[in-house]
Amino acid sequence: MQIIDELTTPALLVESAALEANLATMSAALPGARLRPHIKAHKCTALAARQRAAGHAGFTCATVREVEGMVAAGLGEDLMLANEVLDARRLGALVADGARVTLAVDSVRTVEAAVAGGLREVIIDVNVGLPRCGIAPDRAGALAGLARERGLAVRGVMGYEGHLMMVTPADEQTRLTEDAMKLLLAAHADVGGELVSAGGTGTYARNTWATEIQAGSYALMDTAYGSLGLPFQQALSVLGTVISVSEGWAVANVGLKSLGMDHGNPTVPDATVWFCSDEHITFAPDTPGSVRVGDRVRVLPAHVDPTVAMHEAMYLVDGLKVLERWAVDLRGW
Repeated sequence: MQIIDELTTPALLVESAALEANLATMSAALPGARLRPHIKAHKCTALAARQRAAGHAGFTCATVREVEGMVAAGLGEDLMLANEVLDARRLGALVADGARVTLAVDSVRTVEAAVAGGLREVIIDVNVGLPRCGIAPDRAGALAGLARERGLAVRGVMGYEGHLMMVTPADEQTRLTEDAMKLLLAAHADVGGELVSAGGTGTYARNTWATEIQAGSYALMDTAYGSLGLPFQQALSVLGTVISVSEGWAVANVGLKSLGMDHGNPTVPDATVWFCSDEHITFAPDTPGSVRVGDRVRVLPAHVDPTVAMHEAMYLVDGLKVLERWAVDLRGW
């Protein structure tokens, strides 16, 4: 059996026990169709298969490539592309072959793209406060009417309260989430359909208004979400090798090209991270002299999604043992 010291670094590690605990915790909170896992967080069909085995048959995707990869892996029972696209032909080909793909639309142009691409089902993307994609709530009904006139089935509405994921304290997050969901429910009253799709790891326990939650980061976790006291464990780390030691600091070969940094510095246990550069992380060990050249360190990313997307594979581990190698097979476009 391979051990992690034999891996080329930087290497993406997933602690098996923590992953299984996270999947079980979320499945207990949001069983079956209450959760539509967002695979953008891990981009891995092997991990998605674990989520499917936990009872979640529907998945959320962020790119056409993710949809294609999920279908190829036999996980195309109910896929939602929660993002607008202007060329849906690759999606339509999947639908023609028997996959179920629902596409988010928020404009006349994206409705026309769905029709031209051969899609059969759409969901109306509604702006609930995050200045990103989504139509104004009071215009959602008219867009749904247009979609139906063009022969599309409208499954309902979706809206992402992403601006509220890190809000504290909890009662403030609950209040703001309710405000956002009131907008989505008002749009749903005009649109109809069986789905009110929303939420994420940060609001999964408080968003009781949506019929399904699109959480993704819960499976692997990162330090940004970890700071909120959620009942999920840090399963993901990037294994690095210490390549230089000076008086007061050390350097490992985990840098910007292997870490998502948009949520801030990563964390090194028992150390203070000073900064990251292209190929390096510079950190000060809590105990002087405790780190030597050649030591392995586990770097905990602040944002899981872009970190995973930088790696070709992740290694499922149990302590020092490597159990499996999973391809990050949904990366790219």
